[in-house]
Amino acid sequence: MNIDAIATLPVQKIQAGELFTADDMLAIEEPLEIQVLHGMDRQLRKISVTMRTPGHDAALAAGFLFTEGILRHPGEIEQIIPVSLGANVATVVLKPGVQPLLQKTERNFYTTSSCGVCGKASIDAIKTVSAFDNLSDDLHVTPAVLHGLQTQLLEQQAVFAHTGGLHASALFDRTGKLLMVREDVGRHNALDKLIGAQWLDDQLPLNNHILLLSGRASFELIQKAAMAGIRIIAAVGAPSSLAVSLAREYKMSLIGFLRTDRFNIYCGGERIELGH
Repeated sequence: MNIDAIATLPVQKIQAGELFTADDMLAIEEPLEIQVLHGMDRQLRKISVTMRTPGHDAALAAGFLFTEGILRHPGEIEQIIPVSLGANVATVVLKPGVQPLLQKTERNFYTTSSCGVCGKASIDAIKTVSAFDNLSDDLHVTPAVLHGLQTQLLEQQAVFAHTGGLHASALFDRTGKLLMVREDVGRHNALDKLIGAQWLDDQLPLNNHILLLSGRASFELIQKAAMAGIRIIAAVGAPSSLAVSLAREYKMSLIGFLRTDRFNIYCGGERIELGH
């Protein structure tokens, strides 16, 4: 468990009509400024400020820059300067000659923990183009595999178990084996941390994997998943109408209201092997 993600604070509790004082564990929320250092003259460009839970900040910065279309390949990064204590700034240093797509920064990035697209000026501004849009896949899963995902996620959500205040994104292989979990107060940050880690490890595209979201499936989460080539997304909560439309556009399979005994298929049902 990431102890830097938890704060312990005294609270007053009322139970059975009695008032008493106890310690309560809360998920930490702090700003992270993402910067890019690039060019022969080493220009420093401030890209975004996101409210996040500390931990896996390098992956978060890398994942954000990739899923937002600012960087294309992990080899473009020379180093990511670690966040120093109390500084809350992640600086991504690009290799000489690498030109980030800085027009993407015209989208006026300021992201809260709950809304990753807040502040972007228009519908056109929030759309990105996936390099893995036309990948073919033979990915099929059984309902039994999907039913087992949430149980595995809850077993691994250490910070959530203590605070009840975090979202999670989890990556599974086609057999339902859990590969990675990332948590954050922001659902978009949790996914950027997960995709960023896989991207930096040169594991993309993830077209033979399953993504599980601990909450609802929003437009932005579908878009970020599409950037990584993910083809099956299961969410514990509901999808939005725009999320379903985008999933259909990318020929993804979108599952909502996933439980151990039921789920809804919103699109891409051909990948679900019913009758098993």
